[in-house]
Amino acid sequence: MAPTTLTFLGAAGTVTGSRFLLTLGDRRLLVDAGMFQGEKRWRSLNWADFPVDPAEIDAVVLTHAHMDHCGYLPALVRNGYRGPIWATEGTAALAGIVLRDAGFLQERDAQLAEQYGYSKHHPALPLYTVKDVERTLPLFRPVDYDTDVEIRQGVVCRWTRAGHILGSASVRVSTPSTAIVFSGDIGRHDHPVLRSRDTPPGAPYVVIESTYGDREHPEPPLAHEDFAEAIRDTVARGGQVLIPAFAVDRTEVVLKTIGELQGDGRIPSLPIYVNSPMALDALRLYRSAGCRDELRQDLDVDDFLGLADLHETPDAQDSRELDELQGPAIIISASGMATGGRVLHHLAHLLPDPRNTVILTGYQAAGTRGRVLEEGARELKLHGRYVPVRARVVRDAEFSVHADSTDLVDWLRDLDPAPETVFIVHGEPAASAALHDRISAELGLTCAVARQGEVVVVEPFA
Repeated sequence: MAPTTLTFLGAAGTVTGSRFLLTLGDRRLLVDAGMFQGEKRWRSLNWADFPVDPAEIDAVVLTHAHMDHCGYLPALVRNGYRGPIWATEGTAALAGIVLRDAGFLQERDAQLAEQYGYSKHHPALPLYTVKDVERTLPLFRPVDYDTDVEIRQGVVCRWTRAGHILGSASVRVSTPSTAIVFSGDIGRHDHPVLRSRDTPPGAPYVVIESTYGDREHPEPPLAHEDFAEAIRDTVARGGQVLIPAFAVDRTEVVLKTIGELQGDGRIPSLPIYVNSPMALDALRLYRSAGCRDELRQDLDVDDFLGLADLHETPDAQDSRELDELQGPAIIISASGMATGGRVLHHLAHLLPDPRNTVILTGYQAAGTRGRVLEEGARELKLHGRYVPVRARVVRDAEFSVHADSTDLVDWLRDLDPAPETVFIVHGEPAASAALHDRISAELGLTCAVARQGEVVVVEPFA
């Protein structure tokens, strides 16, 4: 019988597109089905034929609901996948929000590209549609944390809280011959909103993310002072602050921080607009009674989401009317790396004015507009046109809820039993290489940085 193999179909050499194919004889299990983002060479893989026939995949297992881990699912279904999608209840709920928004944006962006002629393809087509999303969502099968679930005969999965976003988990997959832990995205040791991560049972093989594998998160004496100073400075100039923020989890953390800074008198009270339908849906989910068990016990959600001058802008007309705002205000809008969504409209409107400020609040992958701004671009291409960048651009690195290098090593050290082999994924090359060297030096484990398309055997030596 052929050995069990693991194929790295994404998140190898890049920080997006998580897709890992586990092959056990004639059975196939896909762990995560993420979208590639960033540089064109990676984004083009979203449109390539999937390396195996989706109809021949038996099951999909998700770690969490960020686009780079679940955003390819409707394309997989469109191309023939009909099996179950296993995920925690929080991930299943968030995935519905994320994927519906993604389907809408895919259709809208294709329409705009066709209308304004900036697509190389005619007609411009979406990768998938809202109808494809609606065919995908009934396939979800919610599971509990810390519970063994037999998803196929002899294949048992267990989800352990990862503390990254609502519903996020590390997943241990055990088969008759081996076991593998997929870290998913690991949260920091102390998430500002969610309960802390737990440690999954160990396994002979571990697939670990490395987004921040080459750096440590700052812990300044005065938290978020760069963020606070940028807001104070912008208010003094009579400008507006635009915060591109991931709709899931990051918007909640940003609102909590704003409330704390206002309460401490470090920034003035001013109007705050949350302009992202997906973020508003996620806010309602975080507020819901069914999700309270995911949140920190010392957190009063109603308090930090009940800011005195908080405004929701659910529809497109409300969004357009924000262009008419007079005086200082804060606009929070998705996406966090400015890859799409309503934030693009706000960037086009606000970037040319030097009174305004854009505050980046998370990791900006190579090839994204967020990375271009972070690196000091003087112009930005938006919907086929170049817009001058005269506004101030600030990065607050304290908002990240990805584990840093020490968090990752600590998580790996705590696994019992310790792994025989560690595969490093989901990071840019320098970050993955740095984590490889640290794991080898500090833990003495055999590890390798995965390569796109690489196939490895994940069974003990005979």
